[in-house]
Amino acid sequence: MNTKHIKDRAERKKAKRAARKEAPAIAPRAADVARGSQKRKVKKMAKGQRKR
Repeated sequence: MNTKHIKDRAERKKAKRAARKEAPAIAPRAADVARGSQKRKVKKMAKGQRKR
């Protein structure tokens, strides 16, 4: 929500809260989807010889 045009802090807060209340509820994550499924995966470094 863009509230840059509202100068008064309290008024802006009120608008944001109203918008948050009106927003549709977020569906819960499916049981078969891992919590960190969207995170970038870290490649394993080679063990043994040093890199540098």
